[in-house]
Amino acid sequence: MIERPTASDPSEKAAGPQRLLALLLAMAMFVLVVDTSLMNVSISSVVRDLGTTVSGVQAAIALEALVSAAFILIGGKVGDLIGRKRAYVLGLLGYAVGASAMAFAQSLTVIVVFWAVLGGIGASLLLPAMQSLIHGNFEGEAQKKVYALVGAAAAIAAAVGPLLGGFITTYLSWRVGFVLEVVVIGVVLSGVRLVHDVPYTGPRGVDLIGAVLSVLGMGGIVLGILVWQEGGEAVGALLVVGAIALAVLAYWLVRRKRRGEPALLDPDLFRSKIFKLGISGQMLQQIALGGTMIALPIYLQMVFEYNALQAGLSLAPLSLSMFAVALLAGKKASDRRPSGIIRWGFVLLTLGIVALIPIVPRAEFGWGLVIPLVIAGSGLGLLVSQLNNYTLAPIEEERISEAAGVNSAAGSFGLSFGLAFAGAIMLATLSLTFTAMAESSTVLPQAEQQQVAQVLEDDAEVMSNTQLEQLLAGEPPEFQDEIIRINTDARPLALQVALLIPLLAGLIGVFNSFRMMRIPEPTPKSPGEGPDGAEYAP
Repeated sequence: MIERPTASDPSEKAAGPQRLLALLLAMAMFVLVVDTSLMNVSISSVVRDLGTTVSGVQAAIALEALVSAAFILIGGKVGDLIGRKRAYVLGLLGYAVGASAMAFAQSLTVIVVFWAVLGGIGASLLLPAMQSLIHGNFEGEAQKKVYALVGAAAAIAAAVGPLLGGFITTYLSWRVGFVLEVVVIGVVLSGVRLVHDVPYTGPRGVDLIGAVLSVLGMGGIVLGILVWQEGGEAVGALLVVGAIALAVLAYWLVRRKRRGEPALLDPDLFRSKIFKLGISGQMLQQIALGGTMIALPIYLQMVFEYNALQAGLSLAPLSLSMFAVALLAGKKASDRRPSGIIRWGFVLLTLGIVALIPIVPRAEFGWGLVIPLVIAGSGLGLLVSQLNNYTLAPIEEERISEAAGVNSAAGSFGLSFGLAFAGAIMLATLSLTFTAMAESSTVLPQAEQQQVAQVLEDDAEVMSNTQLEQLLAGEPPEFQDEIIRINTDARPLALQVALLIPLLAGLIGVFNSFRMMRIPEPTPKSPGEGPDGAEYAP
């Protein structure tokens, strides 16, 4: 007679639902990150299908990033007031509505209102709520593993988003991509019963002035960077407004804290050296990722004339190594100092970028970049496996949502800055190089040098040599050959200069990590204990 198994340990019963919840949280983060990648690679198809303009679609993409970054601190506070689980659900629903609107949109207005604005607000609710829920639903090693899994999902989504978007757009339709997003969000929402809400016991007042200052500060700086990338005016004014608003916000928060009045976020968070170093590391990691992911796809598509799918395949070594190392580090790094792993992450990231720079003008195909991409991807994998947990570990439970909002804001700002700054530097280098090469040419007549330089400056970033040859049809052969030579020589140099942005971020990250190593490792704080271990009233 076969005996029936006895009841298992309650902790074993709980392990299954916890693993499922971790997977659902990772799926939510994947959709969050891959959403913008899908828009980026489908711009031309969206323009054609909706009868709109490239600048209009780019403005919608910029607006979505701006709304998310500008409202993310407010989103964390809203989650405190209405409940982190409710904010998580509302954020997912906002994304689902935005993706549904994209699937059926017939005008740019629908995209702006539902995808950019509503989706951006959804992201501002979702990101801090997710981090708070991870912190409250998992403990010890399980918490570290979930942070690593969610971080890996974000990293691989950023890396393979162009590949997935290129495949779907090329062989199906960009609308199908957004339908699939809705399906994934539906699956995530179906498991919402597994989420246990994390109660907030801090002040429940609303700091309206702090909220306005945070929007002006984050919005001014991010919008300034985006306008700079597009070559618009008033960049300096926007950056100054943003910087002043952030400075006034810091003063305002300290003043509210001293008076015992509710503030948008607790300025005492920044008393923790670990927290400050953690959010700076988060920002530097995202600057490096954003700069790399704007430079390399352009290189692959302009120089090798790859389509979006081929470019995504060439970037697979970066994404796969990032994902594999993040998972491995999350499982095997429990006996190692997080700061030491973070240091190695920045070292490997920096070495990978250093190896890429001299290879760029010499590689004859995309797989020629595989070794430096694996090295850089491994570094990013170590970083995404550790940074979130390192940053939030010293924060007590009741302030975790505020801390998660600041952490997410640092990451969002870093990614936007990396994309915009590397792109702007690349285009500026193209412009200067084109002009210098055209003016020094002994083949082009002096009367045509300025005209050639202007044409290349306007069109080079979207034109391959094959497209340029078609444009020059009818010109004398020697003119065609000279212009193609200028086009061929200028682009690798511009892309090398663009890679200096992630390289600089990696070097600063290495320096930052040595400062982390001099500080004792973070330990979770109990309610009422301050970031430095001192007791203070909530």
